[in-house]
Amino acid sequence: MTERTPLLHYRLSTSVNESEPRCPSPGQAPAQHPGNPRQRSAQQRQPEKLSIFFGVVIPTLLSMFSVVVFLRIGFMVGHSGLYQAIAMLLVAYFIICMTVLSVCAISTNGALDAGGAYYMISRALGPEFGGSIGIMFFLANVCGSALFVLGLVEAIVDTFGVPEDGSLPTSAYQVLPSGYWWSLLYGTGVALLCLLVCLVGAHIYAKATFLIFLVVMFVLGTVFVSFFAVHPRTIVLPGSAAFNPAANGTGPAFPTTANFTGFKLDTLLGNLWADYTVDYTTNTMMTFATVFAVMFNGCTGIMAGSNMSGDLKNPSYSIPRGTITAVIFTFIIYNMLSIMVACSCDRVLLQRDYSFLRDINIWNPFVTVGVYSSTLSAAMSNLIGASRILYALARDDLFGKVLSPAKKTSHSGNPWVSVLLSWFLVQLVLFSGKLNTIASIVTIFFLLVYAAVDLACLALEWASAPNFRPTFRYFTWHTCVLGIVGCVVMMFLINAIYASASIAFMLLLLLLIHYLSPTSSWGYISQALIFHQVRKYLLMLDVRKDHVKFWRPQILLMVSNPRSSVGLIRFTNDIKKSGLYVLGHVQLGDLDTLPSDPLQSQYDSWLSLVDHLNIKSFVNLTLADSVRHGVQHLLFISGLGGMRPNTLILGFYDDRLPQDNLIDPSLSAGQSADPSDSPRDAERQPPLFHFASLRGSGDGQDGGEFGDGKVLGPREYVAIIADAVKMLKNVALARDFNGFDRARVLSPPPSSPGKGAVYVDVWPVNLLRPDSCSYVDTCSLFLLQLACILNMVRAWRRATLRLFLCVEEGRSVALHWQRQGEWGKKAEPEEEEESEGDYVNSFPSNATRLSDDYLSAVNKLILDSARPAPAVRFLYLPRPPADTSRYATYLEQLELLTRDLGPTLLIHGVTPVITTDL
Repeated sequence: MTERTPLLHYRLSTSVNESEPRCPSPGQAPAQHPGNPRQRSAQQRQPEKLSIFFGVVIPTLLSMFSVVVFLRIGFMVGHSGLYQAIAMLLVAYFIICMTVLSVCAISTNGALDAGGAYYMISRALGPEFGGSIGIMFFLANVCGSALFVLGLVEAIVDTFGVPEDGSLPTSAYQVLPSGYWWSLLYGTGVALLCLLVCLVGAHIYAKATFLIFLVVMFVLGTVFVSFFAVHPRTIVLPGSAAFNPAANGTGPAFPTTANFTGFKLDTLLGNLWADYTVDYTTNTMMTFATVFAVMFNGCTGIMAGSNMSGDLKNPSYSIPRGTITAVIFTFIIYNMLSIMVACSCDRVLLQRDYSFLRDINIWNPFVTVGVYSSTLSAAMSNLIGASRILYALARDDLFGKVLSPAKKTSHSGNPWVSVLLSWFLVQLVLFSGKLNTIASIVTIFFLLVYAAVDLACLALEWASAPNFRPTFRYFTWHTCVLGIVGCVVMMFLINAIYASASIAFMLLLLLLIHYLSPTSSWGYISQALIFHQVRKYLLMLDVRKDHVKFWRPQILLMVSNPRSSVGLIRFTNDIKKSGLYVLGHVQLGDLDTLPSDPLQSQYDSWLSLVDHLNIKSFVNLTLADSVRHGVQHLLFISGLGGMRPNTLILGFYDDRLPQDNLIDPSLSAGQSADPSDSPRDAERQPPLFHFASLRGSGDGQDGGEFGDGKVLGPREYVAIIADAVKMLKNVALARDFNGFDRARVLSPPPSSPGKGAVYVDVWPVNLLRPDSCSYVDTCSLFLLQLACILNMVRAWRRATLRLFLCVEEGRSVALHWQRQGEWGKKAEPEEEEESEGDYVNSFPSNATRLSDDYLSAVNKLILDSARPAPAVRFLYLPRPPADTSRYATYLEQLELLTRDLGPTLLIHGVTPVITTDL
């Protein structure tokens, strides 16, 4: 059992690398096919995965030591003093510790693949953030590799270079020419050496770094021993005639020698406080920010292990443990070195000789070898890390064909094209010339990446997603916030211009990926955060606190077939006034007789339609035995909390042949192709719209807006209106919107100013009750409110509202009605008990006696009163009759009333929507 326990633990771990083959169960031999030569060759080509020590600890230690431990410890203490040096270390390690906690949390939440921090951020925050931060991290590693190459060149020139000022060499080994172009040549040679190692592969790189690790640890041990073993001595400082003002008589001479005093209290007291001066390598004045920028490069190697995630045996196990071990070890070493340097070296030595550790070592070449080894290893680590990030970016196809060549790999899986591209960019950065010149840029890039890692962990924590359950528990959202704040503050303290430019560049990349890259299957953290916040605010939206002052339309638009409803869908989107907008659809059927829910496969087409029409709408589909029951379902269950439909819109019930407006993908032309046209039209339709074809008005679901088809009769159609009124829902019937083209209607004037005017006619009077004397009722006010809402939409602001009250015309209509011999007849008894409001908006009891001539006269009155013709008409819709036997007559009279009026909205309001109170 003891032999099976580790294997069982490996099987049950949630962090097994998905890229690895499945581990056999305990007691089961792994499947082997010795007769398959292809499998044997594939196994031989796959290199062995790296362990926690070789894959994480060693690369992270070497990346963090690199330049700072041997070349910049004295620089930091000499300029900032011991107090500020320790403060810088505390701030830097506080930032990276917060980031390490976030890295550990994300890396232990699931399987990791190649790409390190980019893989974590992209899979947590989505492709936009992941891709933009991935590019920033790639550039950070490129610049970091160039920085370490320049550090190595600086060490080589200090040891073997001839002084640039023409003075005599102080050592017999100073034979190499010095200068900008010579330094560039040396840097190119070092970069080529790094390229060769990285082209071989990560496995050879791991072996090489192990040897370098042993060398660096040995040299570091000799440095600590030297502080105790070496006697006090005077050291000749590296000088430059160009830098020394005494050379041309313009100022006092700088010291040419400095002292290593050993451990002395006076030396410590002289190094406690800051004394910023000019950097002798760049001739620029140092500040807290510039020194911190250089020092922080010794902390930027925490992602070295994460960058190797694709080459690790178990990334989720190795990355947290290896990274934390390396961080703790380097923090102790840096603080011990800072204290020893401050106690034993005078200020001039620290400020004027960055290679002083070589001069005070028990044997000078030890430090030289350590500097060369650590900087070379760090340069290789950043180069191979940059290549892995670029390879991961290319493999995810976030930038299309631009990065497609970077996908190519060797037989062993090494992305050699990515390595070459990374090396080329490193070579470009080498033209900057000096280490301290690019230190600020590198630091800001890394700080931005660390802030993004903290943001990814924070977003996962705040989203409260059930699948975010990392095995690493030592983090909270507080640590993430502290890490983000620390990174952002230090970015702007180091260089506000560089920080702003890098953030702007990242946002530009984010927008490019958002609009140009295809949809990914990784999941979007924004959706989880939005869900979390929407749920919280929906619970706060209390329907008991609704007030008429803040009323807005919340619309349920019933759609039989979207192919004939494009115009109405777009028009309804204009009158929602930032309210709820739901596209409803009823499919006839019985779930008991079906193998599965037929609606689930239709949602993608409906949502694609919403995206294509660029409307802000939800989709709600239901399965019912009748259209009436389906509409009742949707009115009852649509919406959530305080966001529920208060207005139902139906297409008008008539026998017109519907027109397909989805054949043309542009959906902008009011003219649609005839359904009987050749199949070429079908070939032009968007592939995601899988709606039934329109073959005629007599086919069930071929109805245009709602009710055009014969899946329901006139009685059921009017019953739907009556049901909505009983449920206290406002109702609107939309007629002749099949060919409504919003763009054509609202287009600017073609030639003369007068011909391009747009009108919206509003008739807030019940034309079926001309004998009523009241015009101010709930239905009329609701009709006026909708017309004003339409006029508030930006595209409709140029439209003119024309209000028709029919004061005088109403008498002539009444006289016409009277001439039919029905004016003086007594009303039915129940009509006498109606209130004035009910009387006005109700269907007249003597509707059966309304002649077609009267309705034609009203229709002609509406047509003749509007010159030029309006874009849309708003008419008063009376309440359906209580007697269901009159439903057919009610519908027939509505048809005669609105015949040939063009796009018309018959509106019946049941809820107060207007108040004059403040």
